[in-house]
Amino acid sequence: MTEPSRTLEVERKYDVDGDTPLPAWDAIPGVDAVTEGEARALDARYFDTADGDLARAGVALRRRTGGPDEGWHVKGPRNRDGRLELGWPLGEGEEVPAAVAEIVAQWTTHPVFPLARIENARTAYLLTGPSGVVAEFVDDRVRGTDLRRGGQREWREWEMELGPAAPADEAGRDAFFEAVEQAVVAAGGRESPSGSKLGRALGF
Repeated sequence: MTEPSRTLEVERKYDVDGDTPLPAWDAIPGVDAVTEGEARALDARYFDTADGDLARAGVALRRRTGGPDEGWHVKGPRNRDGRLELGWPLGEGEEVPAAVAEIVAQWTTHPVFPLARIENARTAYLLTGPSGVVAEFVDDRVRGTDLRRGGQREWREWEMELGPAAPADEAGRDAFFEAVEQAVVAAGGRESPSGSKLGRALGF
């Protein structure tokens, strides 16, 4: 299997009602255009051990189909404002590939099982500036299924993730997200009480 892709994920999540209109981004520093929305149908299985070793370490392991980055993903523990995400192609079957298991072995060598299914009807928008993509904003309508205990939850959330043309300094990123939060609140959104879709699907 090829070497994994590596992405430093710096994002914010927001809760939103089903009929809330999208925010206006005209006051976001460094942003001068927003692309048309791109629809994506995402379907992911999240894995962990019977005792939740990965969750305790702040790690997420998933296999996701749909979207430009479909494949196997390992999201490492949060480091200050970001998380390192490693990605591999889907490959054959739904068994955890050896290269992925080798990375996960940093945190556990116990067997992992599917914990939850996350189905996501996503619409993605790119916020661009003179130097390229400043951030990606996604409007997610999510259905989470607990595969161990049964039961489903549905919700809508927004995410804003920094892109390659985002501010490189901490003060610039803080100013960017402060402006984003003001736009989100003005539209009717609010800070998300859950740190992840997995946690929400499992009732955390």
